[in-house]
Amino acid sequence: MNIERLMQRIRLGEDSTLELKQLVIRENGKSIEPHPDSLADELAALGNANGGMLILGIDDKTRAVTGIALEYLDRVEAWLTAICNDRIKPPLDVVTHHVELPDADGQLRPVIVAEVPQSLWVHQSGNGYFRRVGHAKRKLEPDVLARLFQQRSQARIIRFEEQPVFDAGYTDFDPLLVNRFTREDQDDAQIQLQRLHLLRKTDGGLRAGVAGVLLCTLTPHRWLRNAEIIAVAHDGLVNNPDDQVDAQEIRGPLDRQIWDAIHFVQRNMRTPARKVLGRIDYPQYDLAAVFEAVVNAVAHRDYSRDAQRIRLFMFSDRMEIYTPGALPNSMTIESMASISAPRNEVIASLFAQYYPVEEPLYGKNQLMDKRGAGVRMILKRSEALSGKRPLYENLGDMELKLTIFAAPPPERNAGWQAIPSSGMRIGNDD
Repeated sequence: MNIERLMQRIRLGEDSTLELKQLVIRENGKSIEPHPDSLADELAALGNANGGMLILGIDDKTRAVTGIALEYLDRVEAWLTAICNDRIKPPLDVVTHHVELPDADGQLRPVIVAEVPQSLWVHQSGNGYFRRVGHAKRKLEPDVLARLFQQRSQARIIRFEEQPVFDAGYTDFDPLLVNRFTREDQDDAQIQLQRLHLLRKTDGGLRAGVAGVLLCTLTPHRWLRNAEIIAVAHDGLVNNPDDQVDAQEIRGPLDRQIWDAIHFVQRNMRTPARKVLGRIDYPQYDLAAVFEAVVNAVAHRDYSRDAQRIRLFMFSDRMEIYTPGALPNSMTIESMASISAPRNEVIASLFAQYYPVEEPLYGKNQLMDKRGAGVRMILKRSEALSGKRPLYENLGDMELKLTIFAAPPPERNAGWQAIPSSGMRIGNDD
């Protein structure tokens, strides 16, 4: 961080992207002023406008560096983080820096600089909806608020996956991931990525779109912290930590998340087998159906839901997959098997064109196809194996739950053993 440039901005005073705040700390750090709701309003106002910077430890009237006592620095940062998470909805992501700035006597004093990005969402703070105008916050009138929701795609005027991500650009893309979408004999790579809606032109320059972050960066959760799969395997029938045998936070570009989730299922799926006149396997799940279910969850989930992740739970008798978001485009549970209406059209289209599947076991040539037969396949193949039809449930228009039931093991007689799909033997011959 350029200290000279920072001091110059402080000397010139607050503007549409700079907020200065002096801190008053009392009762050994138990009481901090300004009031948390007041600071939440200022932070949300920056996020609802063009982003900006908050500096704690500066007198906003005299612009003097008053600093933060060193012993309270971590406590103040925790206080600031709690405000962003607990008093702003949805939570506001900020980047904090501990910096020493010279006061009027030249003595270095610690301050906290919080960088607030232009947010992908519209944020509500303790006293309502605010937006930064000039050097002050202004309460958003209903018509202005409605337009802001539309601009930020929460009204789905522009698909969320096409929205620009404020602090992500082409330089954040991994070259190997980009190669999948570009051709040397065509236009410049950045132009090609714009055509695919992975990059987007904005007033601030060329930004990565949400789909670009999800498909072309190695760490999408850096910008979209919900972009991951939580996978947990249990030995019993309920979600009991004492029965947990494996767990994994699955991150990375979306195609890698899909394959890592499938490997998690294979690693924890028991495959009983008979060894009479040759080996015969009896897998718990049809892997082609599981593969389709995971692809659907990743491709169709609502990535605008900041606090929700895909969750995959394995139990001894079933698998549960929770996908954030209500059913899109007026779909119902009953119509899912016959209607294809993707929420994320860019991701679904790219999955169908640029992601070949070379394993015949999964019964398809690309991660997705355009036939809209995925749900029917999940239902048919899973029921054929287990004898129970998978169950889709719409949980309060917040998430979609899919339950796939495990096939019962064969009767335990001569030559029977049980092994996980990895091949490690976990049972004894009778």
